[in-house]
Amino acid sequence: QVQLVESGGGSVQAGGSLRLSCAASGLTFSSVAMGWFRQAPGKERDFVATISWNGGSTYYADSVKGRFTISRDNAKDTVYLQMNSLKPEDTAVYSCAARNRRGGGTMANVYNYWGQGTQVTVSS
Repeated sequence: QVQLVESGGGSVQAGGSLRLSCAASGLTFSSVAMGWFRQAPGKERDFVATISWNGGSTYYADSVKGRFTISRDNAKDTVYLQMNSLKPEDTAVYSCAARNRRGGGTMANVYNYWGQGTQVTVSS
């Protein structure tokens, strides 16, 4: 079965950096688009970033543009989210998702598979 496993979360001070990883198995990783979403306590899940099947196209939420970078390594079946200049409002559970299409999307309901998530906490 398909598994998406996130890692790299943790606690960091404002202005710091973290790199999240999402390792995929049970699917043809090089054929699917990937996305990152986040959910803060008491809030809805929000889109963060998405990347196409070959990494040729990326798209970001306005709130993270210029600070976060999504990338993928199809040889390792892994997608990454480099997060720089972190802010307290970035605190959330971050989840990766896979979509059975080559192009990504910003809506959660277009993704077919989800990871369990990893906690990111940014203190001021």
